[in-house]
Amino acid sequence: MRHVSMSLLLAAGFLLAPAMGFAHAETETAIFAGGCFWCVESDMDHVNGVSSTTSGYAGGTMKDPTYEDHEGYVESEKVVFDPKVISYKQLVAHFLRTIDAVDGDGQFCDRGPAYVPALFPLDAAQRKDAEAALSEAEKALGQKLAVTIRDNTSFYDAEDYHQNYYLGENRVLSRFGYIKQKEAYEGYREGCGRDSRVKELWGQAAYGYPDGGTDKKPES
Repeated sequence: MRHVSMSLLLAAGFLLAPAMGFAHAETETAIFAGGCFWCVESDMDHVNGVSSTTSGYAGGTMKDPTYEDHEGYVESEKVVFDPKVISYKQLVAHFLRTIDAVDGDGQFCDRGPAYVPALFPLDAAQRKDAEAALSEAEKALGQKLAVTIRDNTSFYDAEDYHQNYYLGENRVLSRFGYIKQKEAYEGYREGCGRDSRVKELWGQAAYGYPDGGTDKKPES
């Protein structure tokens, strides 16, 4: 068989880019903090263009933070998305409309520095877009937002049991009894008044975009 160079095969499209590690160029990553990461994960998972989410801890300096000890870190969500479907700025705009963006002391019934709302841009372009999205959201609300833009010092994945908690089938002992994870999550979210407060603050734009749209993933 005649030898064909790797470069020619790539040019002709016979080799898939993932094998060469090029797939990453097709996605971008955002890091948001909006209180309980179970809730942020659930909200971001429903956005069209988002391919994966990971709950974790951002903004601190200690190594290997845990749920029991993450001093200096904020509960956060790492969001991988397709910029051809939704831009980083659009994603920030949507995220702001899923949280209490004027509460800088925590979120809903979770209080303290581990639950404050924040954006962690990963480069200069993201920072510029984050600033623009915040400014536009402030104009839309007519008041100053309490969401800060912070340097991304590090991000650590949270423990496995926190990932996709809102979908969990395992039974846990909660304030609502010995029930499935997803049922405990739903009770917690409703009990904290998260959705009612977001709708009170943002009105028709809640869980949507500046124009009132709701670019959600189609039902499977």
